[in-house]
Amino acid sequence: MLPKSIAATREALDSGKMTTVDLVRGYLRAIEAQRHLNVYVEVFDEEALAEAARQDEARSAGAQLGRLAGVVISIKDVICYAGHGVSAGSRILEGFVSPYTATCLERLLAEDAIVIGRTNCDEFAMGSGNENSHYGPTRNAADPARVPGGSSGGAAVSVQAGTCLLALGSSTGGSVRQPASFCGLYGFKPTYGRISRHGLIAYGSSFDQIGFLAHDPADIALALEISAGADPYDGTAPNKIVPPYSRPPASGEKKKIAYFPEVMASDGLAPHLRAVAQNALDEFRNEGHEVTAVTFDYFDYVVPTYYVLTTAEASSNLSRFDGMRYGYRSPEARDLQDTYTKSRSEGFGTEVQRRILLGTFVLSSGYYDAYYGQAQRARRLIRDQLRNILAEHDFILMPVSPSLPWLVGEQVDDPVANYLADIYTVIANLAGLPAVAVPTGEIDQLPVGYQLMADHWREQDLLDFIRS
Repeated sequence: MLPKSIAATREALDSGKMTTVDLVRGYLRAIEAQRHLNVYVEVFDEEALAEAARQDEARSAGAQLGRLAGVVISIKDVICYAGHGVSAGSRILEGFVSPYTATCLERLLAEDAIVIGRTNCDEFAMGSGNENSHYGPTRNAADPARVPGGSSGGAAVSVQAGTCLLALGSSTGGSVRQPASFCGLYGFKPTYGRISRHGLIAYGSSFDQIGFLAHDPADIALALEISAGADPYDGTAPNKIVPPYSRPPASGEKKKIAYFPEVMASDGLAPHLRAVAQNALDEFRNEGHEVTAVTFDYFDYVVPTYYVLTTAEASSNLSRFDGMRYGYRSPEARDLQDTYTKSRSEGFGTEVQRRILLGTFVLSSGYYDAYYGQAQRARRLIRDQLRNILAEHDFILMPVSPSLPWLVGEQVDDPVANYLADIYTVIANLAGLPAVAVPTGEIDQLPVGYQLMADHWREQDLLDFIRS
């Protein structure tokens, strides 16, 4: 049995119960045994074994290793790793090799993390079920007939299926928390800017944030402590002090937890998931925490605001993929215009094309203020009211998803259903808030959980609370 936490991994390695090579080989066997789940786009087997052997030799020689020595991680296929392919789950980046490493990953590697491979994801992180990938859908290890959530579905299953210890994902509107909940994991999205976006392929630049998925929130705390902080390559990563997230949490302090009664009463929320959230509220109340119903005035505007703004940003960000400089170029193109048109039409999938077209429309002359401008104003109202609530409360508790994981293929032709799957998670990204999905058990043998949000830069409070 492979360890499920960094602490257990350290104990196994330090005691000599296993070597790092044994550990990596165990993960590689798990990958091979579960290829039907379609988790990995590429496995770095030889590199991972070579790094494991290096660490074993260094440990035997008494050398000092990093804080993540022996920790095997996966990276979502939107995170750049120098000398390795990265495609964002898309044909348009076919054959592209990254010339540099994302700042977040660079900092983890400096502490001797071992990357075992890059994981499948919805194309350009656009999706809620990991079904929009050029490489085909990833399947939930709890029930391979069902989706693992998206867009970091491959990242979630890589941990769920025991093929690595920690996964790097990305969140634009819930793409870490929702798949974490669908796969029975902790999924953490920090405050916007807490982790540099340098080396993260952009979808919606004012929303995107790298996050982590793991069995143990202490592992997330350590990974965040190592990777967070200012970066000269990312002006949105401020020069703020990074707290010692991995320190033992303080216990005993009672918290103020808010919830939105209109969300809990919504007909769109499955009854058993309403019960999960309600049970969490009742448990916190019984533990002596103050639980308060708070009205949120703008919930009906959350999803429309999110999709207007993210598609607009996607339209701009994805314009760079044109078949001219790198990636896929149509072999049928006859001239310059044909190269642009055919390369993008053939290189992008249906959902990505849909969002690019929608984003181009909302940015177009005559519609910009009616849609994009209004959405920006709505975003400010949403953010301000959420922060006002969090000025008086420590956390906001919400469901993660309105439903359990659906069957693979069930929503492929229903984009609205996919968009509404994010209804409870996009709110944190709109406001740039830190948020975490917390697993609570299973319903019909499918994992379930709830989420907690905190105010800007209050990651320490969240991590301490779920660990205490």
